[in-house]
Amino acid sequence: MNANQLINMVVRMFLKKALSRGVDAGIDRVTKRSGARGNSPKQTKAQAQQAKRAIRMARRAGRL
Repeated sequence: MNANQLINMVVRMFLKKALSRGVDAGIDRVTKRSGARGNSPKQTKAQAQQAKRAIRMARRAGRL
């Protein structure tokens, strides 16, 4: 394995983690904003969890 491959591997790992954190933060922000409109906290949390599951499934489908 040469240096270029190692660097690419490390960069991909960091980008994957950063993208995941960004997506989670965006979902959390959207659900907090919708909570101010009168949605119950339990309903909002359930919607956030469902959205995260959908995103994970989409990522897996993209890998295939």
